[in-house]
Amino acid sequence: MFRSLQRAQAGDYRSRIAKACFAHAATHGDVSLVLYDVTTLYFEAEKEDELRKVGYSKERRVDPQIVVGLLIDRHGFPLEIGCYEGNKAETLTIVPIVRDFQKRHGLTDMVVVADAGMLSSSNLRDLDEAGLRFIVGSRVTKAPKDLESHFRWHGTAFTDGQIIDTITPRDQRGTAAKTSDPARRAEPVWDPAVHTKSWRAVWAYSTKRAVRDTKTLTLQENKARAVVAGEKTARTPRFVKTRNGSTVLDDASLTRARGLVGLKGYVTNIPLTVMPASEVIGSYHDLWHVEQSFRMSKTDLRARPMFHHTRDAIEAHLTIVFAALAIARYLQDATGLSIKRIVQTLRPLQQITVRIAGHDHVAADPITPTAQAILDALTNDAQ
Repeated sequence: MFRSLQRAQAGDYRSRIAKACFAHAATHGDVSLVLYDVTTLYFEAEKEDELRKVGYSKERRVDPQIVVGLLIDRHGFPLEIGCYEGNKAETLTIVPIVRDFQKRHGLTDMVVVADAGMLSSSNLRDLDEAGLRFIVGSRVTKAPKDLESHFRWHGTAFTDGQIIDTITPRDQRGTAAKTSDPARRAEPVWDPAVHTKSWRAVWAYSTKRAVRDTKTLTLQENKARAVVAGEKTARTPRFVKTRNGSTVLDDASLTRARGLVGLKGYVTNIPLTVMPASEVIGSYHDLWHVEQSFRMSKTDLRARPMFHHTRDAIEAHLTIVFAALAIARYLQDATGLSIKRIVQTLRPLQQITVRIAGHDHVAADPITPTAQAILDALTNDAQ
């Protein structure tokens, strides 16, 4: 098995699998819009090397890890996978993998969707200069500037499902261009020829999100108050600041955050005439397919932990995960069942051949109705 890992790299199996995945997605789905996200895979190792490095971990692990980028179509079918150093910033991974995808398949016109973690001035500029359209999540801290005009004329009250289409500065520091003009009641309609220093920004309000955000803020406020009161020791949490050597509650930040609950922003370079705001939001919400694919890889497909040491072996391991994910997605689409259910149904089915007195006798488990339905679905799909 380990010798085969070396052969997978030498034979460039990943490129061949990627081409097959693209061909399938192009005939069974939609490759005009692709979704991107990253995750980390850790190693049971003590020392770092040029690839496996200790980096940011949502689980706060201190084991060496790698950063894995995954590009999928809007239905969750994998198209490209990339491997990066464990301490590489997420924002630095999207452009290389998208460019590889473009080059491999000769694409020029498509929409790339990513979460707010990919929101950087250089990323958006690079994607735009490559002729690609993008939709990325915006940080809620940008809402006061983007919606300055709205807040002046309409206040902070929103209705459930309300959408505001406006502009946001390309420079994330907010100094390169003025956004909404408080003196004007109408929001500007983004025009790439006119707003050369801005992107289009879509903001949406959800009552359900507001309830969830309020609950989260209350928990964060309680934790901050406990730290300030000395009842809890922790790293400086949100809404706690240091003043004259002592910790105090940051009331201004807390008030500002409560005024923005329920809002979600999206940044794009797609004009309103090409894609309405509701479609921008809907396309972004398809990102849950990437999270689902990562969960499948880590749990059902057991992509982690990894015990390989060399880069070739690690890359080959990811190639296997990539192929397994494509097969799993195909099986799910064809049968309508989860990959976990498919494996649980088919794994008990075995066939053995026993030789008695020079004659072969075949014994097999009876195929259950569920297993037969899976096989029939795959047969019909292949036809």
